[in-house]
Amino acid sequence: MNPDVSTGLILSGGGARAAYQVGVLQGVAQIKRECGVKGSPFDIYCGTSAGAINAAALACVNDRFDLAVDTLIGLWGALTPEHVYRADAFGVVRSGTQWMTMMSLGWALRRWRRSQPRSLMDNAPLHEFLHDHIHLARLPRLLARGHLRALAVSGSSYSSGHHVSFYETALPLQPWARSLRLAVPTRIRVEHLMASSAIPFIFPAQPLPLAGREEWFGDGSMRQSAPISPAIHLGAQRVLVVGAGRMQEGPHPRELLPGAEGAPSLAQIAGHTLSTIFLDALTVDVERAQRINKTLALLTPAQLACTHLRPVELMVIAPSRRLDELAAQHQQELPRPVRALLAAVGVQGRGRSASGSALASYLLFVPGYTRALIELGLADTLARRTELLRFFGWSAQQDVPRTGSPHRPEGVSR
Repeated sequence: MNPDVSTGLILSGGGARAAYQVGVLQGVAQIKRECGVKGSPFDIYCGTSAGAINAAALACVNDRFDLAVDTLIGLWGALTPEHVYRADAFGVVRSGTQWMTMMSLGWALRRWRRSQPRSLMDNAPLHEFLHDHIHLARLPRLLARGHLRALAVSGSSYSSGHHVSFYETALPLQPWARSLRLAVPTRIRVEHLMASSAIPFIFPAQPLPLAGREEWFGDGSMRQSAPISPAIHLGAQRVLVVGAGRMQEGPHPRELLPGAEGAPSLAQIAGHTLSTIFLDALTVDVERAQRINKTLALLTPAQLACTHLRPVELMVIAPSRRLDELAAQHQQELPRPVRALLAAVGVQGRGRSASGSALASYLLFVPGYTRALIELGLADTLARRTELLRFFGWSAQQDVPRTGSPHRPEGVSR
C-alpha cells in the first residue's frame, strides 16, 4: 500500500449479486501479485448492503489482503440459502406465507399486532454466519498499526429518513452532514452489517443506536444519493468502484416485445424496484464525479485554491452482461420451499423461459450462481488489466506468470 496515496474501495449493494465483487477482487489480487506488489492496494473500505459485508470481511484482514480475498472466494463459492435465510419449509411458511396472509387478511387480523410479520424472509442465519466469519474485533488493532485507514458501512433509517454512514477510523475525523445524509463515528459491529444488508420487504429492519436513541435501519442502498461520498470524506484520493449491475442497462429484450407478457408480475415490479434502489444512484454519482473532475481540470491553480472540491481519480468495474440473464439459468437451484414462495409472485421457469429473474438475481445464494458471478468478475477485471495498472501505478513484470492460485502468506493457515 502506497502511504502517499490513499486508495478507497467502494462495494455497492445487490444481495447475491455481490459475489461479482469477489471475482473483481480476485482479479485485482492476481494482477497485484504479477507486478510483485506486496500488501493491500486499499486502505479505505466503503460498503453498502451485501457490499458492506464484503468490505468488512476485507478490512478485518487487510494486513493479509491475498488471504482475505482467498477466504471470500471460498465463502461465496460455498454459500447456500441456508447460510442467509430460513429456507426450510417451516421457516418459509412462518415468515413468507404469514406475510402474504397479512396482506390479504390484515383487516381481520390487525388486532393481533404480535402476529404481524416484519419481512418476507427470516435472515437470522446470516447473523450467525457473519459472527463466525467476519472478525470485527481485529479492526482497532489494524487501524492502530496503520494497516487500515477507515471502514464505512451505510444504512437507511426508517425512523428518521436519514441515510447514515457509520465509520471507524484510525484517527479522529469530524463527521459530515448533508441533506438527509449523516456520518457517525462508531465501532462497527455485526448489527451494522445486518442493517446495511436488510433488503426492503425481503429482510427485517434492524435497530441501531443513533444520537442517544434507537432507530430502525434497512438496506443502505435506499436513499443513497452519493455512494462515492464516504470514501472521499474519509480521505481517498483515488477510488475503485465495483458495481452490481451494468452501468448503462436498458430493458431486457424480452420486455420490448409488444404484448409478450401483458401486465408485469409482482416479481417483475419488485425486480425493477430493487434495481432502482441498488443500481441507479451509483450510476448517477459516478457521472457526477466525472463531470466534477473535468470541470476542475479546466481551472487554474489559483482557482483551485478557492474551492473545497478536489479531483479524485476514479475507476469503475461493473458486470459486462446482464445478471438477471445469468440468474435465469440458476433460479431452479433454490430450495423447493423458496421456489414455491417466489413462484407466488411470479418467479418461475429457467433459462429463456424464465420470468422474475431480476428479483431472483438478488436472492440466489446458490453455488452455481455465485461461482458464475465470481468467474465473470475475474474475467471482466483481467480484461481491463492495462487500466488497472495505470490506476494503481503498478508496473507489469513480464517474467511472472499470469495464472495460479492466490498467494497465502507464510505462517498463515485457514
